[in-house]
Amino acid sequence: MRISVLIFVGFILILLLFSITTYVNYQLSQQVIENTKWVANSQAVIRNSSRLQRNLIEMESSLRGYLFTGDDIFTDNYDVASRENAELFAGLVSTIDRSDTARQEVRLAEIRELFTRWEQEYSLPLLQAKRNAVLSDSANQQFGRLYRTRLRDKIGVEIGNGIRTNLRDFMNHEYDLRGIRMANLDESVARTREISFMLTCASIITGLVIAFYVTFLIAQRIRKMVHLADRIAAGNFQLLTEDQSRDELGMLARSLNRMAGILNENISELQRKNEELDRFAYVVSHDLKAPLRGIENASNWLEEDYGSELPDRAREYLHLMKGRVHRMENLIDGILALSRIGKGKKPVETVDVRQMVEEIAETLSPGEHMQIVIDTPLPVLVTERIPLLQVFTNLISNAIKYHDRPTGRVVVACLEKEHEYEFSVADDGPGIDPQYHEKIFIVFQTLKERDALESTGVGLAIVKKIMDDVRGTIQVFSEAGQGATFTFTWPKYLCEERIP
Repeated sequence: MRISVLIFVGFILILLLFSITTYVNYQLSQQVIENTKWVANSQAVIRNSSRLQRNLIEMESSLRGYLFTGDDIFTDNYDVASRENAELFAGLVSTIDRSDTARQEVRLAEIRELFTRWEQEYSLPLLQAKRNAVLSDSANQQFGRLYRTRLRDKIGVEIGNGIRTNLRDFMNHEYDLRGIRMANLDESVARTREISFMLTCASIITGLVIAFYVTFLIAQRIRKMVHLADRIAAGNFQLLTEDQSRDELGMLARSLNRMAGILNENISELQRKNEELDRFAYVVSHDLKAPLRGIENASNWLEEDYGSELPDRAREYLHLMKGRVHRMENLIDGILALSRIGKGKKPVETVDVRQMVEEIAETLSPGEHMQIVIDTPLPVLVTERIPLLQVFTNLISNAIKYHDRPTGRVVVACLEKEHEYEFSVADDGPGIDPQYHEKIFIVFQTLKERDALESTGVGLAIVKKIMDDVRGTIQVFSEAGQGATFTFTWPKYLCEERIP
């Protein structure tokens, strides 16, 4: 299976789990909302039932007060309570729960029927008779007879007690329903919390397991390929990684194997070419030096045999010939030295740079007119000695060779940086025009005619190639007539197994 497909499947699984969790939470929340509505309805039913009971008491009290006093304020209170009861009955009919039992609906209908009987058979006839009693004595007598009859029959008390009994049973049953619904609400909330927590944990754990598996699978194989890349970088092209998978990493592993094989072939071919070039350089230098030595010997024989007889012009030509021969030999030696830079490993050793510079100054023997000064402390390095010696020798010898004044001064200094040292070789000679700063590092390039000053034009090219070999840099800071300063960087530690 491809890694992209594996990651996609893992993502889909995680997404599916979270979708299931969301759906289950939604269903559970609907149950919680439904139970909450039931509890709210029960509370409304209980509140309206209590208000209905208080209104019934208010109506009985208002009825007695009006019958004893005849004051209309009592009838006003009676009418307000009667109208509110009609609204309360309508609200209770729409509020009570009919889903589990019809008991409350039947009881509410009985209460409403009893309340209607109480008004029609008891309270309203007495109220009307009391209002007519003030009109005539006969109407007053009629009210008295009706009142005594209702007291004797106890119809008002019986209906009122029936209303209160049914209303109490109605409220008690509603309290029981509310308790059950509150318990259901608490249970649904707890179940929602528990199931949500379990599903969320399961989703997270599943996601972590999938992520860990995919990460472990990919990281393990990537580590193998990184190890292979390190071996390739170290020059070992024989050990290959075995990954037969048909996914992206398997394709990458096979590409690395092919690259290692191609690199191995190319390196082998390059080594063969280098060996051929070395042999060619050696043969060419040997074959070129042989006729040069013959020319030099012939000129020496001419000078020895006919020196006194040769005219001045002929001796001048012989001297010029010897100079050209020496220049050609120096050019050949310079080319060989340039071609050998970076070939083969040189031993890494501890190098005292100050002592090296002092030895170079003593070897070059610049004379009393030229001073070689060490301006700052020079470090002790663990590095290849010969390349660093070549760099300092070429820079200091150039400063001495090209100096154009009776006296001069060459200053060697050093600046320590984080991973390298920056060395500088400065002189107070003729300087170098900025337009030639790049040209001087090209092989065979010189700023003066070779007849004016003997030079092969290889020295700074060798320095530049050495700096490239050790991954250092070299720069020149100079203006014409103001001296020149060459600065180059050298790594603090040069590993013996460094790859050129």
